[in-house]
Amino acid sequence: MSESKGVEAFHQLELNAGRFLIQRCIQCSKHVYFPREVCPHCNSRSLEWTAPKGTGTIYAVTTIRRKPAEGGDLNLSLVDLDEGVRLMSRVENLAPNAVKIGQRVKARVEIDNSKGLVVFDAIDGAAL
Repeated sequence: MSESKGVEAFHQLELNAGRFLIQRCIQCSKHVYFPREVCPHCNSRSLEWTAPKGTGTIYAVTTIRRKPAEGGDLNLSLVDLDEGVRLMSRVENLAPNAVKIGQRVKARVEIDNSKGLVVFDAIDGAAL
């Protein structure tokens, strides 16, 4: 198993246990996500795991159209966490077309078939 598979496997195990972690570089203090062996900012190998606050802002969003029999429409969002990293996910507590750029969200781990996935809920906005 390569080193990068090691950090990815650890990250997924943590998600499977309901824990969302990102990395922080000890050398330059910047946060890193998706997990890596080397800091993309300063090339240091001194990365530590940390629990983010989980709050962030929708940077971009699109609605993926699906037939109702296939689960209906869903949103796909790019979220900028307050720690400075961006990730792709979805907002769960709003209708897909109600998710807006600039909206504040909070991360949580959803477990489906024993596999953890980071999803978001809108902090302000009507729930479904």
